[in-house]
Amino acid sequence: MTDSAKHTRADEVREFLRTRRARMTPQQAGLPLVGGRRRVTGLRREEVALLAGVSVDYYIRLERGNLRGASDSVLDSLSHALHLDDAERAHLYDLARAASASEPRPRAATGRIRPVVLRVLDAMTGLPAYVRNGRFDIVAANPLGRALYAPVYDSPLFAQRGPVNTARFLFLDPGSADFWPERDKAADDSVAFLRTETGRSPRDKGLMDLIGELSTKSEEFARRWARHDVKFQRSGAKRLRHPLLGDLALPYEAFDLPADPGLHITVYSPEPDSPERRSLDLLAGWTGSPAPGR
Repeated sequence: MTDSAKHTRADEVREFLRTRRARMTPQQAGLPLVGGRRRVTGLRREEVALLAGVSVDYYIRLERGNLRGASDSVLDSLSHALHLDDAERAHLYDLARAASASEPRPRAATGRIRPVVLRVLDAMTGLPAYVRNGRFDIVAANPLGRALYAPVYDSPLFAQRGPVNTARFLFLDPGSADFWPERDKAADDSVAFLRTETGRSPRDKGLMDLIGELSTKSEEFARRWARHDVKFQRSGAKRLRHPLLGDLALPYEAFDLPADPGLHITVYSPEPDSPERRSLDLLAGWTGSPAPGR
């Protein structure tokens, strides 16, 4: 690992722990309030050390970015002390693994989609589905998925460059506000997902280039990036505003593709007989995709 990379990883650790410490209050941590007005936001370093059962000097070393050699028990104690959720705890472990210079480079997604995955996508004739990587490049989609995400595919951002990237569209195309009615939530989630991915794939140059581009061109992205929030993308409901169908609230599931590290498949599946289901059936008719059960 180069000196520059070491400094970058240390900065990641320092800011992640600092921001998690700053959001905690003594009351939330179960600590008594002693003295007058506090000079720091959140917990003091010595309070985190006390809660985690480590020395103050050792915690200061950790918060300076030196996670090398930190044991699982220390990371677990720190996670408990800072009230980290599952995604934050996993991110802390990812940062600790990245601190090892001897860590082998993880396998990265090649960008090539295996034929069997394409057949699975094409078989989902009544459900919008697409495959993306950790950088939010959409590397494959079925016809209904492309039709649902038509505003993204039609964006001038991708007229002369590819692939289609939902994070770049969200922050750099003004039209994204029309596509995502809950744009603030979409922006918060996208940045948190990208931050999570940097922990998993710290050596992904394409990911770092994307983050650099968005940080430079979008003050909104840079402001959110500084929060160091992380989040898993597994399931939920996404609100979209399609230019032909209007507002949609679509439940989705996101699945990892174990045979293709770094790739994920997202599928939208509304309730039967719901307005969203009828809208997708209409969209399927326009794209030539048969509706479910036909």
